[in-house]
Amino acid sequence: MTFPARRRRSRGAGPLRAGAAAVALLCGAWLVHDGLTTAQPPSPPPPSATYAPPTAAPTGAAAPTAPSAAPAAPALAPSEPRRLRIPSIAVDASFVPLGLDEHGALGTPPIGRPDLVGWYRDAPTPGADGTAVVVGHVDDRHGPGVLYRLGLLRPGLTITVTRQDRRTATFTVDAVRSYPKSAFPAEVYAPTGRAELRVITCGGHYDRRTGYDSNTVVYAHLTA
Repeated sequence: MTFPARRRRSRGAGPLRAGAAAVALLCGAWLVHDGLTTAQPPSPPPPSATYAPPTAAPTGAAAPTAPSAAPAAPALAPSEPRRLRIPSIAVDASFVPLGLDEHGALGTPPIGRPDLVGWYRDAPTPGADGTAVVVGHVDDRHGPGVLYRLGLLRPGLTITVTRQDRRTATFTVDAVRSYPKSAFPAEVYAPTGRAELRVITCGGHYDRRTGYDSNTVVYAHLTA
């Protein structure tokens, strides 16, 4: 998964782009040799016919949003994230900031620290206006990583992010999707006109030569 070079965070910025033939996020070469080969991470259920991921709207038009019973909360001022908590799958993890490498690919939390999650520092911060991006490892040579059970999330469950300003942003899950590495949609990162969160890890089938063949993506929006 690759992104264009973006060196500053901007309110209401356009969507990040994903290269169809790029190596998928968090499925790097280290996993080809060191990932789990005897267990497959939980996969999301088949998508509902009534849900479509948000897409970028034409200039001047309102961006479509995912249906949810939970009303959106007003966006917060930007503030760096400090801790991610997803009680339903026992996630309680610290953040590290991530940037892009020379090829335009998003970095990952340090290898050997599968307990950490990363946030894309040139996108909106979680809770601020726009789409924030959070990533984490699915596993390493020692076993499951921090987001191994991400595919078990379901609409209506909550994710919280504790921020540097000591405020806690609560997000409600709208959908959980699995996308092949070769067809990862850029719309995952599209702005929708409100504060949203994407949480991403590897998923699908693991092959020792090529790594995991998919990415699991959680769509959520700010509700408190």
